[in-house]
Amino acid sequence: MQMIRHTLIMSVAAVMLALCATVAKADTPERDDVEAFLEVTGFDVALDSIRLSADAAPQMLGLEADDFGSEWKRLVAEVFDTNLMHDMAIDLLEKTLSKELLTHAAGFYASDLGQRLVAVENRSHMIEEDGLKSESGGQIIEGLKSIDSPRIAILERLNKASGGEESSLRSIQEVQIRFLMAAAGAGVIELQMEEPDLREAMRAQEEELRRNLRKSALEGSAYTYQAFSDAEMIAYAEALEHPDMKEVYNLMNAVQYEIMANRFEAVADRLRLMQPSQDL
Repeated sequence: MQMIRHTLIMSVAAVMLALCATVAKADTPERDDVEAFLEVTGFDVALDSIRLSADAAPQMLGLEADDFGSEWKRLVAEVFDTNLMHDMAIDLLEKTLSKELLTHAAGFYASDLGQRLVAVENRSHMIEEDGLKSESGGQIIEGLKSIDSPRIAILERLNKASGGEESSLRSIQEVQIRFLMAAAGAGVIELQMEEPDLREAMRAQEEELRRNLRKSALEGSAYTYQAFSDAEMIAYAEALEHPDMKEVYNLMNAVQYEIMANRFEAVADRLRLMQPSQDL
């Protein structure tokens, strides 16, 4: 499933509540069906890749993962445990994903094109060095621009259909705020501003973040889907633009970022035992 690893006008938690209300009266799938859904769509691998964002946690505090030595790898392995995140996703999806939406999305991703897409997306998710995708994807984009290729517009259409940069931007902000507030609550840092001021400071940086997200998403798509034809990319974009698929992606994005925020809060609590307090 096409996800933006880098991290909603509403908070992530609020989105989950809204989605729960939306499907409260709908038929929800069995747990085994949700398990199969995670695998066929590749969302299980997308969830596992959340741990690759873990090194961003110390950076938000002005530190580096290396500052914690071998303890950091142990912390990441425990907090971002694959089975734990998998079970969290299953629990959330059992309450929010209707059978109708599951069947629609799984039907596309179970197709020949869908499975080929999932295969390359899974590989792309688990590349630990983001610079590889950025550099290679950037080179592909420059080459496409030099020949005035329509491919760039197709990739932009695909990225827009997969959830939108606005959703990603709000989710990134929410993850950061929840992490910083949790770190302050655990005594890891001493915040020099209240939460409303922190949110205002982040809003002041939105345009730069939006540009970076757009650039990163385009480079990532250029790299990930380089073996696919323009026709196949158009078919994928059309599939993602279907109202049912849009609803599925809204849910997937909300689940992904809720789990990410939850795990970052857990990191903040664990850092209390690993790092002396410092001002931020």
